[in-house]
Amino acid sequence: MQMIIVDDEAHWVDNLSMHKPWDTLGIEQVHRAYSAHEALQIIETQPIDIVISDIIMPEMTGIELIERIRVYDKKIKCIFLSGHSDFEFTKKAVQHQAVDYLLKPPTDDELFGAVKAAIEQLNQEWEQISSMDRTQQTLRENLPLLRGQLLLDALRGQRLSADEWNRRLENYSLPFHEGDGAMMLIRLEEEFGQFKNNGQQLLEYAILNMAEEIFGEYMEVWGVKEEHGYLVLLMQYKGVAPAKGKDTILEKLALKLQYKVKQFLKGSLSIVMTEWFAFPEKLADKYRQASAYFRQIVGDERDFVMRVDDLEQRVSNGPLDALYMPPSLMNLLEAGRWEAAEEKLISVCAELDDRWSDSWEHCMEAGFSITSSFTYLAHRNGNTLEKILGDDMDMLQSGEAFTSISKLRKWSLGVLEKLKEDTSNDIKDIRSSYVTKLQDYVEKNLHNDVSLRALADHVNLHPTHLSKIYKIETGEGISDYVFRLRMERASHKLMTTDKKVYEISMEIGYLDPAYFIKVFKRQFGVTPQEYRDRSDSHNRVL
Repeated sequence: MQMIIVDDEAHWVDNLSMHKPWDTLGIEQVHRAYSAHEALQIIETQPIDIVISDIIMPEMTGIELIERIRVYDKKIKCIFLSGHSDFEFTKKAVQHQAVDYLLKPPTDDELFGAVKAAIEQLNQEWEQISSMDRTQQTLRENLPLLRGQLLLDALRGQRLSADEWNRRLENYSLPFHEGDGAMMLIRLEEEFGQFKNNGQQLLEYAILNMAEEIFGEYMEVWGVKEEHGYLVLLMQYKGVAPAKGKDTILEKLALKLQYKVKQFLKGSLSIVMTEWFAFPEKLADKYRQASAYFRQIVGDERDFVMRVDDLEQRVSNGPLDALYMPPSLMNLLEAGRWEAAEEKLISVCAELDDRWSDSWEHCMEAGFSITSSFTYLAHRNGNTLEKILGDDMDMLQSGEAFTSISKLRKWSLGVLEKLKEDTSNDIKDIRSSYVTKLQDYVEKNLHNDVSLRALADHVNLHPTHLSKIYKIETGEGISDYVFRLRMERASHKLMTTDKKVYEISMEIGYLDPAYFIKVFKRQFGVTPQEYRDRSDSHNRVL
């Protein structure tokens, strides 16, 4: 569970949040807010369960805070602190279902007792919500969506254990099992373009239904639309598959589907089929192979049914480390940190020279990523890249900017200078300078105290004012930025260094390695060691 402590007196917030063993109650994270407005910003972005708030605060009282919270979250539990025993405040606190009303300074027994009561109420409510009957009803109502999402996640490479696969398949009433499977990727051709703005979803649903009808005599069928617009069909034979002719039957049924769609829906399909493979372990690999096969078919070829041949396996030499090391180029440009952005570009080109001098693909990868960041910044500032670049746009449109590392270096640094000139007025804005100073400080002191109070002291602003400025300039809260940077640093260090988990924990500001492991797992779904092992395994495969 997560809790937030709200008080305009910083010593109360810091003392209660940092010097109490909240973890013994099951509180995983304690947020700090020095005003009701700052608390609302945190509650908007964090899954807060419990609020401990002062009653008397400037700008907005604790009662007004809970009234605002109740507009969009009825389940958050509130505990009020006050230096005065006021009947009217107590009455209003009761009206808003406050768990308790404690006088300052509360004893540890009083405070922990109130939080325990809040936790018990939350557990009872969520146990009722998650009851078996209600869960089963919700599952039935959302079954098509859940089935589709499970297949999409598997296509994208999400790994599940055999037991988890069996559990999901059984819960979702999917008659699939470990064993041979085949896949089809279906592309709707241009005749269906007229339905893009009206009826496209119904059309795709009709095609999936026709596929289930045609293939269903022999096979179980599981279909979904994936992110690139293809319809994906996964199939397994019902019962015992024929010893011979499996591929012939599959191709015959694919041709029948193509014919029936043209006959009744008046449009063409192009279909790519995989060979039979081991489901579920090879599912993601075969999906990538089939997608690549579609991309390799050039020209105007359409209305085909093709089987994926064994494509030449190309082993990647690895990713561009400097390009993806946090902070990203886009983040640096957003913050107006031009010197750091220039250093980023120089380091990317230096790595290309050092490690990938004979790889045009790596140069192209860097070029596309850099261009994407440049374009985003131009559009964010209400401009276009073409207008800013002038003649330099020709090199981008022709692809000449990416043909060599030296050209990429010269072109990208030149564009950076033009972007800097174009946004010079924004850089002079005092809010941007505060954000830049804050981010520089956080990046260099992530292992130290980077709480809102410490950052506010560093830039000589009130915490509430700094929080507002940062939110306006970047679109995210300061705590979100610090947390994101910590997770990015952690994942990068896990993939690129041999440092122990506890060493990485200390370097990114988590003094308790156990807490760091818990936070990391909540963010990525695996422990830091599992994340490292998975990365090592992936690199070995590549």
